[in-house]
Amino acid sequence: MKRPGPLPPQPSRRPDPLEDPVVEEDAQGPRGRGRGGALLTFGRRKSRNEPSEEFAAETKTETEPDAAADGAARPDDAVPGARRGERQLSEWRARRRQRRAERAEVRRFTERMRRRRAAWIGSVGAVVLLAVGTIGAAYSPLFAVQTIEVQGASTLDPQRVQDALSQQAGRALPLVDRDEIRAKLTSFPEIETYSVQSRPPHTLVVTIVERTPVAAVATDAGFTTVDAAGVALATSEEQPEGLPLAEVEAGLDSDAFAAVGQVLRALPDELRARVLRITATSREDVSFELTDGDGVRVIWGSPGDTAEKVRVLTSAFAATPPDTVSSYDVSSSGVLVVTE
Repeated sequence: MKRPGPLPPQPSRRPDPLEDPVVEEDAQGPRGRGRGGALLTFGRRKSRNEPSEEFAAETKTETEPDAAADGAARPDDAVPGARRGERQLSEWRARRRQRRAERAEVRRFTERMRRRRAAWIGSVGAVVLLAVGTIGAAYSPLFAVQTIEVQGASTLDPQRVQDALSQQAGRALPLVDRDEIRAKLTSFPEIETYSVQSRPPHTLVVTIVERTPVAAVATDAGFTTVDAAGVALATSEEQPEGLPLAEVEAGLDSDAFAAVGQVLRALPDELRARVLRITATSREDVSFELTDGDGVRVIWGSPGDTAEKVRVLTSAFAATPPDTVSSYDVSSSGVLVVTE
């Protein structure tokens, strides 16, 4: 039988510092431990993951320069805390300055709004106070009517108008009764138009426009003076001087008399003063007699084209004097017909 050959030599392996050392026990058991066994009995069994003393020494050697450098920059552990405190203090101061600035801005805005509101309220209050004071004074006896002044009256007696409006005396100017004034003034036939004006503090001014008499109309009571609208102004026994006698069969409220009134008001003053009698049967055949000669007749026609007719008639007077003719016909605008 052949004997087995020798085993090949095993390669030597460096002990791994991370591996647990193998402790061989004496053959005698716990009681027969060797010197190494006795020492390891009181030692701490190393963990597989715990670094060995050599690795720890190398690591310590590598980290010592960094620690020394940190130690030079921060000699103790209180330096980071002090810097953090200073930074927090500066941030707190910045926040406090910002809050102060915000409060100051709010205070300025509030004061500006308060001043603006006060100015607005003061202005409105002043206006309201002025309005109330003005209205109160206007309706108080301080502005009561004491004088009634009549303007524009020539043929009408102003005292008659003042007596008619005497009830307005003592009233405040804004409280003057306009309706009552109109009722009183329209009772005067001489008044054509009027206006009432309050003149503080105590005067009531009444301005009237009197009716202009243009002709006289023969009636049973005598001669009645009328204006261009046919309104009767006064009646007398004799014919008023300077007024022509109007003869209109249709009456004072007819279109024929309205045409007569328009013609008389449109004539120049010099020509109207020479009119002795005026007649009309319709609006288109107005004619009048002059005081010249034996009563020269002027056929006027309608009230239209007054200026042109006056120009033609004036030229006719110059060319053929009224004492040499019996009539002038200017009824057609721009055309003259003379009858001798």
